[in-house]
Amino acid sequence: MPCEQASSEPRIAAAAIRRVEPVLAEYFPVLLFIVVGIVFGALLLGVGWFLGPRKPDSEKLSPYECGFEAFEDARMKFDVRYYLVAILFILFDLEIAFLFPWAVSLNGIGAFGFWSMMVFLAILVIGFVYEWKKGALEWE
Repeated sequence: MPCEQASSEPRIAAAAIRRVEPVLAEYFPVLLFIVVGIVFGALLLGVGWFLGPRKPDSEKLSPYECGFEAFEDARMKFDVRYYLVAILFILFDLEIAFLFPWAVSLNGIGAFGFWSMMVFLAILVIGFVYEWKKGALEWE
């Protein structure tokens, strides 16, 4: 009896491994894609570093800021309105991105999908009008 139990354990482990292998095999293309991307990126960086000219001078090593010499500290405070406009842009830009999948699947989602998007757009317009009235989009 103990011999039977000992010999059945490897069979159970082998059966479990056989069940896991097909699942792992499904992820192999993803793993291969990641590995090829990392190797290709590292190869291109290496080739650029190896073949690129290395002639540093004072002009190349100087800080460059939008065509101007750096004239203030990099840690200076920005006006809050800059961040507010940036956040509002990202917010409305991301909300508009929801329109593309909706437009593609409009025939399949029917009237409920249409009216739910109209409610979404109404809320978006109300938020936009509110921000406009509050002066959040004004830049002095």
